[in-house]
Amino acid sequence: MKLNERSLTPLYQQVLEDIKAQISSGTYQSGDKLPSEAELSAMYSVSRVTIRRAIEELSSEGYLTSRQGKGTFVNTRKMTRKLRQVSGVVSFTDACAAMGMQPGARVITACSSPVDIESRGLFGRDCSQLVNITRVRTADGVPVMWEENYLPFGPYSFLLDMDLTDTSLCKVLTERTECESFKSKFHTIEVVSATVQLAKALEISAGDALFFEHAVLVDQQDRPVCLITRYPVGARFVYDLD
Repeated sequence: MKLNERSLTPLYQQVLEDIKAQISSGTYQSGDKLPSEAELSAMYSVSRVTIRRAIEELSSEGYLTSRQGKGTFVNTRKMTRKLRQVSGVVSFTDACAAMGMQPGARVITACSSPVDIESRGLFGRDCSQLVNITRVRTADGVPVMWEENYLPFGPYSFLLDMDLTDTSLCKVLTERTECESFKSKFHTIEVVSATVQLAKALEISAGDALFFEHAVLVDQQDRPVCLITRYPVGARFVYDLD
Protein backbone atom coordinates (compact mmCIF):
# COMPACT_ATOMS: atom_id res chain seq x y z
CA MET A 1 0.00 0.00 0.00
CA LYS A 2 1.25 3.46 -0.92
CA LEU A 3 0.69 5.94 1.89
CA ASN A 4 -0.22 9.58 1.33
CA GLU A 5 2.78 11.52 2.59
CA ARG A 6 1.00 14.85 1.94
CA SER A 7 -1.95 13.94 4.15
CA LEU A 8 -2.41 15.61 7.53
CA THR A 9 -2.96 12.11 8.93
CA PRO A 10 0.34 10.79 10.36
CA LEU A 11 1.88 7.84 8.53
CA TYR A 12 1.58 5.51 11.53
CA GLN A 13 -2.14 6.32 11.69
CA GLN A 14 -2.55 5.49 8.00
CA VAL A 15 -0.82 2.14 8.56
CA LEU A 16 -2.98 1.54 11.63
CA GLU A 17 -6.22 2.24 9.76
CA ASP A 18 -5.22 0.03 6.84
CA ILE A 19 -4.37 -2.93 9.08
CA LYS A 20 -7.59 -2.37 11.03
CA ALA A 21 -9.55 -2.36 7.74
CA GLN A 22 -7.92 -5.63 6.69
CA ILE A 23 -8.90 -7.18 10.04
CA SER A 24 -12.50 -5.97 9.58
CA SER A 25 -12.68 -7.30 6.02
CA GLY A 26 -11.29 -10.70 6.99
CA THR A 27 -8.02 -10.36 5.10
CA TYR A 28 -6.37 -10.80 8.48
CA GLN A 29 -8.43 -13.21 10.60
CA SER A 30 -8.42 -14.10 14.29
CA GLY A 31 -5.19 -15.93 15.15
CA ASP A 32 -3.37 -14.88 11.97
CA LYS A 33 0.23 -13.83 12.33
CA LEU A 34 1.06 -10.43 10.86
CA PRO A 35 4.09 -9.96 8.62
CA SER A 36 7.22 -8.96 10.55
CA GLU A 37 8.10 -5.31 11.20
CA ALA A 38 10.68 -5.47 8.43
CA GLU A 39 8.14 -6.91 5.96
CA LEU A 40 5.49 -4.35 6.90
CA SER A 41 8.07 -1.59 6.63
CA ALA A 42 8.80 -2.67 3.07
CA MET A 43 5.10 -3.10 2.23
CA TYR A 44 4.19 0.42 3.37
CA SER A 45 7.50 2.08 2.46
CA VAL A 46 7.91 3.54 5.94
CA SER A 47 10.39 3.12 8.78
CA ARG A 48 10.17 0.30 11.31
CA VAL A 49 9.62 2.96 13.98
CA THR A 50 6.40 3.96 12.19
CA ILE A 51 5.29 0.31 11.94
CA ARG A 52 6.11 -0.30 15.59
CA ARG A 53 3.98 2.63 16.72
CA ALA A 54 1.03 1.47 14.60
CA ILE A 55 1.30 -2.04 16.09
CA GLU A 56 1.55 -0.68 19.63
CA GLU A 57 -1.59 1.41 19.09
CA LEU A 58 -3.49 -1.55 17.63
CA SER A 59 -2.36 -3.72 20.54
CA SER A 60 -3.57 -1.15 23.09
CA GLU A 61 -6.94 -1.06 21.28
CA GLY A 62 -7.20 -4.84 21.54
CA TYR A 63 -6.79 -5.73 17.86
CA LEU A 64 -3.34 -7.30 18.11
CA THR A 65 -1.18 -9.19 20.59
CA SER A 66 2.62 -9.30 20.37
CA ARG A 67 4.22 -12.48 21.67
CA GLN A 68 7.90 -12.25 22.42
CA GLY A 69 9.94 -14.40 20.06
CA LYS A 70 6.84 -15.45 18.06
CA GLY A 71 5.50 -12.31 16.39
CA THR A 72 2.30 -10.28 16.35
CA PHE A 73 -1.11 -11.95 16.07
CA VAL A 74 -4.67 -10.82 15.36
CA ASN A 75 -6.88 -11.09 18.43
CA THR A 76 -10.24 -12.81 18.60
CA ARG A 77 -13.09 -10.41 17.80
CA LYS A 78 -14.32 -8.33 20.69
CA MET A 79 -17.33 -9.58 22.60
CA THR A 80 -20.36 -7.31 22.15
CA ARG A 81 -22.91 -7.01 24.97
CA LYS A 82 -26.08 -4.93 25.03
CA LEU A 83 -26.45 -2.72 28.09
CA ARG A 84 -30.23 -2.66 27.74
CA GLN A 85 -31.77 -6.14 27.71
CA VAL A 86 -35.45 -5.29 27.91
CA SER A 87 -36.71 -8.78 27.08
CA GLY A 88 -34.62 -10.48 29.78
CA VAL A 89 -31.00 -11.30 30.42
CA VAL A 90 -28.98 -12.55 27.45
CA SER A 91 -26.48 -15.00 28.90
CA PHE A 92 -22.79 -14.92 28.01
CA THR A 93 -23.26 -18.27 26.26
CA ASP A 94 -26.09 -16.90 24.09
CA ALA A 95 -24.15 -13.70 23.37
CA CYS A 96 -21.21 -15.78 22.11
CA ALA A 97 -23.49 -17.94 19.98
CA ALA A 98 -25.05 -14.83 18.41
CA MET A 99 -21.57 -13.74 17.30
CA GLY A 100 -20.60 -17.17 16.00
CA MET A 101 -18.10 -17.62 18.82
CA GLN A 102 -17.51 -20.67 21.01
CA PRO A 103 -18.32 -19.92 24.69
CA GLY A 104 -16.32 -21.46 27.49
CA ALA A 105 -16.00 -21.36 31.28
CA ARG A 106 -13.14 -22.38 33.56
CA VAL A 107 -14.07 -22.85 37.22
CA ILE A 108 -11.83 -20.99 39.68
CA THR A 109 -13.90 -21.42 42.85
CA ALA A 110 -17.01 -23.44 43.73
CA CYS A 111 -17.59 -23.30 47.47
CA SER A 112 -19.76 -21.96 50.27
CA SER A 113 -18.94 -18.62 51.84
CA PRO A 114 -20.29 -16.48 54.71
CA VAL A 115 -22.89 -13.79 54.10
CA ASP A 116 -21.70 -10.19 54.06
CA ILE A 117 -23.73 -7.05 54.75
CA GLU A 118 -24.72 -6.51 51.10
CA SER A 119 -25.87 -10.06 50.43
CA ARG A 120 -27.75 -10.27 53.77
CA GLY A 121 -29.63 -7.11 52.84
CA LEU A 122 -30.36 -8.57 49.40
CA PHE A 123 -31.32 -12.15 50.27
CA GLY A 124 -32.80 -11.51 53.73
CA ARG A 125 -31.86 -12.33 57.32
CA ASP A 126 -32.67 -16.02 56.92
CA CYS A 127 -29.75 -16.35 54.47
CA SER A 128 -26.67 -17.28 56.51
CA GLN A 129 -24.49 -18.84 53.83
CA LEU A 130 -23.79 -18.32 50.12
CA VAL A 131 -22.80 -20.44 47.15
CA ASN A 132 -19.79 -18.83 45.48
CA ILE A 133 -19.17 -19.75 41.83
CA THR A 134 -16.19 -17.92 40.34
CA ARG A 135 -15.22 -18.62 36.74
CA VAL A 136 -13.16 -17.26 33.86
CA ARG A 137 -15.33 -16.96 30.75
CA THR A 138 -13.75 -17.50 27.34
CA ALA A 139 -14.75 -16.78 23.75
CA ASP A 140 -13.09 -18.96 21.10
CA GLY A 141 -10.68 -20.09 23.81
CA VAL A 142 -9.56 -16.55 24.74
CA PRO A 143 -10.23 -15.35 28.33
CA VAL A 144 -12.53 -12.32 28.16
CA MET A 145 -14.07 -12.04 31.63
CA TRP A 146 -13.68 -12.95 35.31
CA GLU A 147 -17.11 -13.62 36.81
CA GLU A 148 -18.17 -14.09 40.46
CA ASN A 149 -21.68 -15.36 41.29
CA TYR A 150 -23.15 -15.41 44.82
CA LEU A 151 -26.44 -17.24 45.48
CA PRO A 152 -28.31 -18.20 48.69
CA PHE A 153 -26.99 -21.56 49.88
CA GLY A 154 -30.34 -23.15 50.74
CA PRO A 155 -32.06 -23.31 47.33
CA TYR A 156 -28.87 -23.34 45.24
CA SER A 157 -26.45 -25.61 47.13
CA PHE A 158 -26.89 -28.20 44.34
CA LEU A 159 -24.56 -26.08 42.21
CA LEU A 160 -21.62 -27.22 44.33
CA ASP A 161 -22.20 -30.80 43.18
CA MET A 162 -22.13 -29.89 39.49
CA ASP A 163 -19.31 -29.50 37.01
CA LEU A 164 -19.90 -25.97 35.69
CA THR A 165 -17.02 -26.07 33.23
CA ASP A 166 -18.10 -24.73 29.81
CA THR A 167 -21.68 -24.50 31.09
CA SER A 168 -24.25 -21.68 31.08
CA LEU A 169 -25.20 -20.92 34.68
CA CYS A 170 -28.42 -19.27 33.48
CA LYS A 171 -29.37 -22.45 31.62
CA VAL A 172 -28.65 -24.61 34.68
CA LEU A 173 -30.82 -22.37 36.87
CA THR A 174 -33.76 -22.44 34.46
CA GLU A 175 -33.50 -26.23 34.12
CA ARG A 176 -33.05 -27.04 37.83
CA THR A 177 -35.35 -24.44 39.43
CA GLU A 178 -38.71 -22.81 38.84
CA CYS A 179 -37.07 -19.68 37.39
CA GLU A 180 -38.23 -19.35 33.78
CA SER A 181 -36.48 -16.08 33.02
CA PHE A 182 -34.23 -13.47 34.61
CA LYS A 183 -33.74 -9.73 34.65
CA SER A 184 -30.73 -7.69 35.72
CA LYS A 185 -31.21 -4.91 38.29
CA PHE A 186 -29.00 -2.31 40.04
CA HIS A 187 -26.46 -2.64 37.24
CA THR A 188 -23.39 -0.38 37.36
CA ILE A 189 -20.23 -0.35 35.24
CA GLU A 190 -16.91 1.35 35.92
CA VAL A 191 -13.33 1.01 34.73
CA VAL A 192 -10.64 -0.47 36.99
CA SER A 193 -7.09 -1.76 36.63
CA ALA A 194 -6.28 -5.47 36.56
CA THR A 195 -4.72 -6.87 39.72
CA VAL A 196 -1.91 -9.40 39.46
CA GLN A 197 -4.38 -12.23 40.18
CA LEU A 198 -6.89 -11.12 37.54
CA ALA A 199 -4.18 -10.38 35.00
CA LYS A 200 -2.75 -13.89 35.34
CA ALA A 201 -6.16 -15.55 34.99
CA LEU A 202 -7.17 -13.39 32.03
CA GLU A 203 -3.77 -13.60 30.31
CA ILE A 204 -3.22 -9.84 30.27
CA SER A 205 -0.79 -7.50 32.02
CA ALA A 206 -1.28 -6.19 35.55
CA GLY A 207 -2.68 -2.68 35.32
CA ASP A 208 -4.54 -3.28 32.04
CA ALA A 209 -8.02 -1.80 31.86
CA LEU A 210 -10.96 -3.91 32.98
CA PHE A 211 -14.64 -3.09 33.19
CA PHE A 212 -16.20 -3.75 36.58
CA GLU A 213 -19.87 -4.76 36.49
CA HIS A 214 -22.06 -5.05 39.55
CA ALA A 215 -25.53 -6.56 39.06
CA VAL A 216 -28.33 -8.43 40.74
CA LEU A 217 -30.16 -11.17 38.87
CA VAL A 218 -33.86 -11.44 39.71
CA ASP A 219 -36.52 -13.93 38.65
CA GLN A 220 -39.88 -13.26 37.00
CA GLN A 221 -41.37 -12.39 40.41
CA ASP A 222 -38.59 -9.84 41.00
CA ARG A 223 -37.02 -12.01 43.70
CA PRO A 224 -33.21 -11.74 43.94
CA VAL A 225 -31.47 -14.90 42.75
CA CYS A 226 -27.82 -14.00 42.28
CA LEU A 227 -25.39 -11.22 43.14
CA ILE A 228 -22.88 -10.86 40.32
CA THR A 229 -19.56 -9.10 39.91
CA ARG A 230 -17.78 -9.29 36.57
CA TYR A 231 -14.45 -8.06 35.23
CA PRO A 232 -14.58 -8.03 31.40
CA VAL A 233 -11.24 -7.29 29.69
CA GLY A 234 -11.42 -3.75 28.31
CA ALA A 235 -9.53 -4.61 25.12
CA ARG A 236 -11.75 -7.64 24.43
CA PHE A 237 -15.19 -6.22 25.18
CA VAL A 238 -17.46 -3.58 23.68
CA TYR A 239 -20.86 -2.44 24.98
CA ASP A 240 -23.83 -1.70 22.73
CA LEU A 241 -25.81 1.27 24.04
CA ASP A 242 -28.88 0.69 21.82
